[in-house]
Amino acid sequence: MPASRIHYQQLLGDSARDRRLDVLRSLHRGGSISEAARANGISYKAAWQAIETLGNLAGVALVVKAVGGSGGGGARLTAEGLEVLQMAEWLNAAQAQALEQVSALRTHRNLNLKGLASLGLRTSMRNQIPCMVQRVIRSAGTVRVLLELPDGQTIASRITSESLQLLGLRKGLEALAMFKATAVTLAPTIVAVGAVNLLRGQVARRGQASAGTEVSLQLAPGLAIVGFADPAQALRLRQPAMAAFEDHAVVIGLVG
Repeated sequence: MPASRIHYQQLLGDSARDRRLDVLRSLHRGGSISEAARANGISYKAAWQAIETLGNLAGVALVVKAVGGSGGGGARLTAEGLEVLQMAEWLNAAQAQALEQVSALRTHRNLNLKGLASLGLRTSMRNQIPCMVQRVIRSAGTVRVLLELPDGQTIASRITSESLQLLGLRKGLEALAMFKATAVTLAPTIVAVGAVNLLRGQVARRGQASAGTEVSLQLAPGLAIVGFADPAQALRLRQPAMAAFEDHAVVIGLVG
C-alpha cells in the first residue's frame, strides 16, 4: 500500500510523542493489547481507544487481532502500523533538533515559548474522524456544514457564522469531525428525526459501561466510531447497525 494512503498530517501533526503512539509501540513489542495497556499503566479499554483513534486519524488499519492459539490470541501491527512508528521516530529526531535550535535562539533573544504548549492539545472526544467539507449551508444565523467521510458517508455539524469565518471553512477543505461517545446512540435500525446524523456500519467491539453497552461501530477498514446502545438491544459482533447523533454535537477541527 502506498505511503500516501496514510494521513500523516492528522495522525502525527500535533506530536510524534503522543501517548497513543506509546500504546502502539508497546503492542508491537508485547504482541497484545492487554500487554500494551499494562506497559502504559492504562486500562484495556483505553488502549483500544488509542488504537481506534490512531486508525481513524491515519485513515488505514494499524492493528489486526489474532484469535486463538495457546496464548489465547493477540494483536500485531499492520505494515502501515509499522510505517507510522518509523515516521514517528523520524519526527521525534527532527523535533529534538528543532528544539535545540530554538534553545540556542532563546539564549540570544527574550523569546517567550509559553504558547507552544497549545500545539500538543488533546481532547476528551473519543470520536475524531478525518473528513472533507462537502457543502456549507447558511440558515437563520447559523451554519450547517456537511462533511464527507473517507467511506463516502456524510456528517453534518451546526456552527455559528462567526465560527465559519474564523475557521475559513470551504468546500474541499480537510478537517476533523469530533464528537463525544456519549452523544452517539447505536441500534440495529434508527429512523432519523430532524437534524440527526446517521451512520451505518458493523459492530466491531462491545463492552459494558455505566452509560450502557459501549459499542465500536466499524464504518470501513481503519474507520470506526464509539457510542452507546441500550443493553436490551443485545447487539452482536459483526452485526449491521446504525449510529445516531445530533449535528450540534459535532465539533469541527482543522487539520493544518
